[in-house]
Amino acid sequence: MTDTTPTPDLGPQAAAVARLAEGVTDEQLADPTPCPEYAVRHVLAHLAGLAVAFRDAGRKDLGVTTDTAPGSTLPELGPGWREELPKMLGEMAEAWRDPAAWTGMTRAGSVDMPGEIAGLVATDELVIHGWDLARATGQPYAPDPAALQACHGFLEAAADDPDRGEIFGPVVRVEADAPLLARAVGLSGRDPEWAPRP
Repeated sequence: MTDTTPTPDLGPQAAAVARLAEGVTDEQLADPTPCPEYAVRHVLAHLAGLAVAFRDAGRKDLGVTTDTAPGSTLPELGPGWREELPKMLGEMAEAWRDPAAWTGMTRAGSVDMPGEIAGLVATDELVIHGWDLARATGQPYAPDPAALQACHGFLEAAADDPDRGEIFGPVVRVEADAPLLARAVGLSGRDPEWAPRP
């Protein structure tokens, strides 16, 4: 972010994800998602883990939570996730409201990166995993417009990065005039038309 580019407020998007999580039934926890290896419960657990990791990355409170690679183990939900996940998402959003979070260096997922990039990664995680959760559980999804714009810009800039395969799947091409969310989803390596099998 430059001095003239506003940093996105993660609060509205974090709240949107929290609402989606609240709408998940216990019966849906084992259902498939657009992430091939993740059931709904794994996406929720991943969201909980990334909320803590990026909260601490924003605070520059580096340690175990920021040093764990996200793909090291399949994430599992704890028993109190319905109460804890909204709280974690709120704390993450609050950490990134501090302008200092977007400056200097920090770490998340065991990767050192500038605060500016870490904030965009956090935004991308909330937007795309929100879509995963909504699509898997049949819920309507309207991501925060500012977060979606930032997410799309971040993914578009990474589209031709030769190292993107370590984080994202191959780009799924969509029409140039497709809705912005569909274009962002395709850039993340997901099929915007994905739906659970009947």
